[in-house]
Amino acid sequence: MLEVLRVLSTSSEALHHAVIFLFNGAEENVLQASHGFITQHPWASLIRAFINLEAAGVGGKELVFQTGPENPWLVQAYVSAAKHPFASVVAQEVFQSGIIPSDTDFRIYRDFGNIPGIDLAFIENGYIYHTKYDTADRILTDSIQRAGDNILAVLKHLATSDMLATASKYRHGNMVFFDVLGLFVIAYPSRIGSIINYMVVMGVILYLGKKLLQPKHKTGNYKKDFLCGLGITLISWFTSLVTVLIIAVFISLIGQSLSWYNHFYVSVCLYGTATVAKIIFIHTLAKRFYYMNVSDQYLGEVFFDIALFVHCCSLVTLTYQGLCSAFISAVWVAFPLLTKLCVHKDFKQHGAQGKFIAFYLLGMFIPYLYALYLIWAVFEMFTPILGRSGSEIPPDVVLASILAGCTMILSSYFINFIYLAKSTKKTMLTLTLVCAITFLLVCSGTFFPYSSNPANPKPKRVFLQHVTRTFHDLEGNAVKRDSGIWINGFDYTGMSHITPHIPEINDSIRAHCEENAPLCGFPWYLPVHFLIRKNWYLPAPEVSPRNPAHFRLISKEQTPWDSIKLTFEATGPSHMSFYVRAHKGSTLSQWSLGNGTPVTSKGGDYFVFYSHGLHASAWQFWIEVQVSEEHPEGMVTVAIAAHYLSGEDKRSPQLDALKERFPDWTFPSAWVCTYDLFVF
Repeated sequence: MLEVLRVLSTSSEALHHAVIFLFNGAEENVLQASHGFITQHPWASLIRAFINLEAAGVGGKELVFQTGPENPWLVQAYVSAAKHPFASVVAQEVFQSGIIPSDTDFRIYRDFGNIPGIDLAFIENGYIYHTKYDTADRILTDSIQRAGDNILAVLKHLATSDMLATASKYRHGNMVFFDVLGLFVIAYPSRIGSIINYMVVMGVILYLGKKLLQPKHKTGNYKKDFLCGLGITLISWFTSLVTVLIIAVFISLIGQSLSWYNHFYVSVCLYGTATVAKIIFIHTLAKRFYYMNVSDQYLGEVFFDIALFVHCCSLVTLTYQGLCSAFISAVWVAFPLLTKLCVHKDFKQHGAQGKFIAFYLLGMFIPYLYALYLIWAVFEMFTPILGRSGSEIPPDVVLASILAGCTMILSSYFINFIYLAKSTKKTMLTLTLVCAITFLLVCSGTFFPYSSNPANPKPKRVFLQHVTRTFHDLEGNAVKRDSGIWINGFDYTGMSHITPHIPEINDSIRAHCEENAPLCGFPWYLPVHFLIRKNWYLPAPEVSPRNPAHFRLISKEQTPWDSIKLTFEATGPSHMSFYVRAHKGSTLSQWSLGNGTPVTSKGGDYFVFYSHGLHASAWQFWIEVQVSEEHPEGMVTVAIAAHYLSGEDKRSPQLDALKERFPDWTFPSAWVCTYDLFVF
């Protein structure tokens, strides 16, 4: 941003529009700075478009993973100006689906400023993102140069555009956009995409319809063979998926999850080979026992048609759902169909099978090359995320499913070669042997998931919170008080790899959920409790921050609409969390936070994250509780956690000593906090 600012400020080229450079922090503080700017700054109302710079990794190519909403002219600006494009509507739809547990300032500008924009992010090497290894020296100069070339070019294009002043006029529909191997971008309106997709579908209907509707004496058993072949194909995919899931679940249960985290080839050798071997095995059985006296060439054609039909069904489904990503299915239908039509005559000629295969492979080159390019980007982004996806989602199951799906797609048009080949025995034996050897090595613990190698670190993330908890009853008396270091591992392996280094962190100190407290009575910093349910609580002395938090009920009043309004005041460190649970017979109807409508986190409890600057007045807020029946145990439970994330209060001797004992392949984040629970 500084370099782009320098270039623009020294350039003699006149800009038609002003450019604002916003260096905002507090993004990991739940996007506060961007919200403050777009809702309060006097310049906010003048902005017509934005470019948001992000990172989910360290360097590499910067991916355009969100655009709009609508405003196709913004995509066209990127298409026209970017020198080294890397963009995909697939990334946009995946990110906006919520599968990736992340958020960016893009949402704030879009939702609170009603401004269209472009979201760019580095995605390479997400293993070290937000760790001690995430340092400037690891970002390649080439990455900065590439990003600068793209951003400067796109910014100049926008700043000299006639469309920017009247951007609202050009707001219509979404865009299908994708780069072709980083050389150029193809972009067109989604409505045009739907027309193209349905034209491709019509081509398949005409091609298959001609075969299926021919008189029976000409087609022989084509209809029957097509339907049976479709069933065999679906069975082969289903059984291969079940096979890899069984392997993945078994490996997760024996504690060898994430064995591929530091060696990605392990996942390919384990789950990829198992998928291919099972597909080949099912079709070999069908060829030997069902299609015994049928021409190999005829079967090859039938199974090509089946693959075409399956991809066509996928195309129809995605297009009907309005997903721009349907263009991938269109590519996987259009190019194979054109190839088949071009080599159909050659295939019919005797002795022309070699020529047919050569043309066939040439025609498949484009969809396969693009699919591999896209799959690389998917694994580049997803694999590191699986190392911080919590303790509840088995990453092996997720990765095995993705790999099996990719393998099914990539093998779909090559199933016909199983029927054209004389024997598949050697291929199956090789694949099974590779899978079996990898499986045994994984089960024996050969592949350690993490690495502290300075050249390519892949650390395990751990949160350590030295907390003192106090639980009060309805009369305000402290009925329980304890202290300990609350430990959270951010991946599925929990503390299994830590215990040999720190024996006292074992399953005997697993944290127990306080059933009567919101979010199990722990000082969650963010509402990720549904992702991380395996915690450890190591007893430790009480903490005594110099700036203790204070929480009190200011007033309790009956409203004219028969609800109880509770007004609270809280003071404390810059970061605090507030939790609420309404008792049975009570509901939280309103509060003074957000837009006034209470929103529960997953699980039914309410979570509020609060932070303030260095000099802030006491935080006052109210909640309104609707009570349908009286309860002697009270109507609502509230708790407040104070997080000391900076200064001397952040540390304690016990926390420092424990942190030092963690092995070098971990990245422990540690701080002190207090937790107080009250019943009203």
